[in-house]
Amino acid sequence: MKRHLVSAADLSRDDALLVLDTAEELAQLSGRAVKKLPTLRGRTVVNLFFEDSTRTKTSFEVAEKRLSADVINFSAKGSSVSKGESLKDTALTLQAMGADAVVIRHHASGAPARLAQSDWLHGSVINAGDGTHEHPTQALLDAFTMRRHLNPGSGKDLAGRRVTIVGDILHSRVARSNVHLLTTLGAQVTFVAPPTLLPIGIEQWPCEISYDLDSVLPKTDALMMLRVQRERMNAAFFPTEREYSRRYGLDGVRMAQLPEHAIVMHPGPMVRGMEITAEVADSPRCTVVEQVANGVSVRMAVLYLLLGGAVFADGPTEPARTDSVETAQ
Repeated sequence: MKRHLVSAADLSRDDALLVLDTAEELAQLSGRAVKKLPTLRGRTVVNLFFEDSTRTKTSFEVAEKRLSADVINFSAKGSSVSKGESLKDTALTLQAMGADAVVIRHHASGAPARLAQSDWLHGSVINAGDGTHEHPTQALLDAFTMRRHLNPGSGKDLAGRRVTIVGDILHSRVARSNVHLLTTLGAQVTFVAPPTLLPIGIEQWPCEISYDLDSVLPKTDALMMLRVQRERMNAAFFPTEREYSRRYGLDGVRMAQLPEHAIVMHPGPMVRGMEITAEVADSPRCTVVEQVANGVSVRMAVLYLLLGGAVFADGPTEPARTDSVETAQ
């Protein structure tokens, strides 16, 4: 991976650790009076969102501005896309405006890859979520959060840690990116879901499958609950919400079955009372708000490495410098 971040599978262990370690350095900015770095001054980053987003879009915008980039927010609603303009013509327009990077969220799986493989843009492409395919920066911030709680200390991976991901695996780009990244970092991933919410061919994925949430809780280090994505469903995948919540929802009784050190995660938005109760969501063991904060640091790291110097294992060889973090007082 040289210029783009399209899939978590593109990241080697060294690539992923470089991002996480850089994010750890950049996270120091959040506690300082001046939170900005001049690293991307003069660079233009376009947030190209064809789907609604709160956390991801805002997180990228904050990350870009803290690195002093010029930010353009592009929404499909109210733009020429709503009049029928193609992705190619939109990309060519952005290129003509001098975009150095495009952060894209698209309803079609594979749209960021198509953009990255084309000659429509000369800058970097960062996948902010495409259909039911992937969401690599979410996986990175999840790994960052896990590492801080389970393996604190720069340079460490997640070897031997057991991560359980519960819910709508079928429609979850978060689950797909996490299974790639977490296994690269040495973690053992288990998916828990009803058979109807598991994708075809999942037996080929580097993970274990369980249909019984209670059986895996005592041996879980990090438990990630997923929202049921009804907006992507065109059929009934389970009998009732009450039945789903009874079998696959996390309440206080189930949380008590987790080891004392285990954390509860959620990529958001949470549906309280469905996959997670208010008691769990508001518990000190739940890292949802922390994940949002960590997302800014991780996305700063990705932008910093892609645009601010030389980055990944197979990219340019000159290491990116983070000593400018120390000057941002």
